[in-house]
Amino acid sequence: MAIKKNFRSDNTYMIVADDGDNPKLGAKVLSDGRESLFLDYYFGYQKSVNEETGKEVVRVDRKRESLSLYLWQSPRTPMERQQNKDTLELAKKIRYERSQQLLEDTEGYRLKKKNNQINFLDYFQSYIDRYTKKDIRVMEMALRDFRNFVQDTPEYKRFVNFLKPSALTQQMVKDFVEYLQANHNGEGAKTTYARFKKVVLYAVDNDVIIKNPCKGISVEIDVNRMAKDVLSNDEIATLLATNVPNQNLEIRRAFILSLYCGIRWCDVKDLTFGNVDYSNGFLKFEQSKTKGHSSKSGVAIPLNEDLLKLIGEPKTDNPKEEKLFELPSHTMCLKSLRRWVAKAKINKHITWHCARHSFATNILSNGANVKVVADLLGHSSLTYTERYVRAVDEQKRAAINSMPKLNL
Repeated sequence: MAIKKNFRSDNTYMIVADDGDNPKLGAKVLSDGRESLFLDYYFGYQKSVNEETGKEVVRVDRKRESLSLYLWQSPRTPMERQQNKDTLELAKKIRYERSQQLLEDTEGYRLKKKNNQINFLDYFQSYIDRYTKKDIRVMEMALRDFRNFVQDTPEYKRFVNFLKPSALTQQMVKDFVEYLQANHNGEGAKTTYARFKKVVLYAVDNDVIIKNPCKGISVEIDVNRMAKDVLSNDEIATLLATNVPNQNLEIRRAFILSLYCGIRWCDVKDLTFGNVDYSNGFLKFEQSKTKGHSSKSGVAIPLNEDLLKLIGEPKTDNPKEEKLFELPSHTMCLKSLRRWVAKAKINKHITWHCARHSFATNILSNGANVKVVADLLGHSSLTYTERYVRAVDEQKRAAINSMPKLNL
């Protein structure tokens, strides 16, 4: 159902809601075609005396909170409409939680629970419901992994529906870390545990957990080991020669660009024609993962004629806003990719991030300088890039060892 937009003088409108809502959810129209969501709080009236006239002045006491959530003002694609729907649903959950907190603080309607009445599993989910950063999928995966750990571990199975914060002990966390290491490859365990710790530290800061059970516990991984599968040049050629009936061509084109430029999923999905420098043949963008905290977040990748042809030309008069690829969700892209890999009879577990690993490994195998590869990948240090060098060295050693044995 479309929202009725009754615009006010400050270019804002309120999302349709009950008159009794406090705070109320609203949106402000921005010049870039988006709408910024906010909450307006009402705290009643404040009385004061004008010092010059001596008269009593009454004013409304209000406060506005920006949610840092955005809607497309005029969504043009199914993906943009779905993004609006998901964002609005999240904003409504945040508004409800804020309203409950306001009642608790001002009226005492919602009684604070004692710690032994709090379910840490629900607390974790509540944290995710309010979470607005881009790594929310990893945060959801952390809760899913923790629930699975509790379910799969006999001594903790009694906590599958209710886990008191006090029951989250150091030993339980150690066992969870071992579970993650056994069920994840590469840096997956470390990444998941980092999100789990984030929620635990939040609970500690808010006196839900008295003592940090994660203190002194870390995930150890072999930083030199390349855990993800990579596609060789021959396998890439096989993949490009393979056609899948009714294949989503946007997904196909986007993955090929990732293979040939080493681009992450989180970046390729947001690329616009404004990132393409046609006159000089470059693709320029800021990496989402390192933007704001790395001097190497900006990358400039040379584009040859084939890649420029793959990208194509903008179809609208606003290339800076027009996406290179209209992609569905990450899950749908992975499903399409796996069908494509299976059709090509490539017996490897290929995810979207494998494109980045394949790019680095293959161009190093072809003789590219490690510093050049680091610049193309946007690595702030050669430490990360040297993993690929070691992977190439291992491939060379395996190739030599594959020769017939000498009987001298």
